[in-house]
Amino acid sequence: MNFWLRRNILTLAGALLAIAVSPQPASALDYPTRPAKIVAGFSAGGGVDITARLIGQWLADRFGQPFVVENRTGAAGNIGTEAVVNAAPDGYTLLLATVPNAVNASLYEKLNFNFVRDIAPVAGVIRVPMVVLVNPAVPAQTLAEFIAYAKANPGKVNMASAGSGSAPHMAGELFKMMTGVDMVHVPYRGQGPALTDLLGGQVQILFAAAPGTADHVKTGKLRALAVTTATRMPDLPNVPTVADTVAGYEASQWYGFAAPKNTPAEIVDKLNKEINAAIADPGMKAKLAAIGGDPMPGPPADFGKLIADETEKWGKVVRAGGLKPE
Repeated sequence: MNFWLRRNILTLAGALLAIAVSPQPASALDYPTRPAKIVAGFSAGGGVDITARLIGQWLADRFGQPFVVENRTGAAGNIGTEAVVNAAPDGYTLLLATVPNAVNASLYEKLNFNFVRDIAPVAGVIRVPMVVLVNPAVPAQTLAEFIAYAKANPGKVNMASAGSGSAPHMAGELFKMMTGVDMVHVPYRGQGPALTDLLGGQVQILFAAAPGTADHVKTGKLRALAVTTATRMPDLPNVPTVADTVAGYEASQWYGFAAPKNTPAEIVDKLNKEINAAIADPGMKAKLAAIGGDPMPGPPADFGKLIADETEKWGKVVRAGGLKPE
């Protein structure tokens, strides 16, 4: 055999053998083959953290790999979000996205990312209603009476919030924009301290995430004037919606999963399928209901539309109120 032909045949055979025995990269359909991380941009114990851990455990049980929650707090969730958008688009770094992600796009003048552009929507998880609560000393039994009271006392009503840019803050700002009332925003580091001062009368009104508020209403320590979602809450069936008085009003807290842009569609779809299965499971639904959550199923495109719509909606509120980070 010709020397050169024989050498080429041996070289090709060696290359084929090397390919056969060397480790091959896992395809998207093999995902996950190692532990994954879920970044929560807020502290442990809150709705973002709890939701991330509940779904993370479900995914771990289904996929046989850990989904570890990492709390990357700071800058209203921007630090954690930036870590995710800069991560490898391989499905091993996920974000538990929430309302501030949509708000921050306009609230902060300079961000190192564009949330809508730089993430791949994966799946919605839950939507959580908020309740318009006032201290009983406020002379208003209905939302219409409160609006009249606030307009008669411009700048004298203190509106607490869970922090600048939080869902409760934005719900209050939307209310101000749509009714023309003048209230002073008093931001707190979370809903707990805000609720404490509302109970004590240091502030007069709070748009509060529903979990943990019903007992205060039922015992008369606080008065619920309305709920912020389009429909009434089962726990407070006699409390009307804001939209019953202010046509077109709607606000809620929501949670869902996102990944870095360019994450393979096969991985996104695989995660979406399992997350939808989780929120349809009776046991998981009960756990999510304990934090006030209504399931928000659907394909990735539905969650992407929600993010885009919310970013546009809250951008208008930020600009109308001239809001800045505090």
